Amino acid sequence: MQEIIRAYIQAYNDNDIPAMLVLLDDHIIFENVSNTTGVTTTTSKQAFEQLAIQSVSYFAERKQIIRFMVMGTDSAAVEIDYQAVLAQDLPNELKAGDQLNLRGVSFFEIQNRKIIRISDYS
Repeated sequence: MQEIIRAYIQAYNDNDIPAMLVLLDDHIIFENVSNTTGVTTTTSKQAFEQLAIQSVSYFAERKQIIRFMVMGTDSAAVEIDYQAVLAQDLPNELKAGDQLNLRGVSFFEIQNRKIIRISDYS
């Protein structure tokens, strides 16, 4: 399971959406809960792909760094440091060139070697 999570985060860091999608179940549930932008949820691989394509354009650079993982049987909690530089202005008054430095937690659920749920909190 740990190798699947690490592969997903590496694909995210590389902006490699096809590599991310290969790791996901067709019915992936993705939630991003942010204290600045609210909650974003998708419930399919196709919807996740659209969100991933859209989000890549927001950042000139982005990187998730794993601080630590707590592994369960079919799930894991991962503390993440997130660093990014915006490529464009955002509606919440952040501007292109602004740097983001966040710490968050991502919860992964895996079945049959596919990620079935990702919940990001930052």
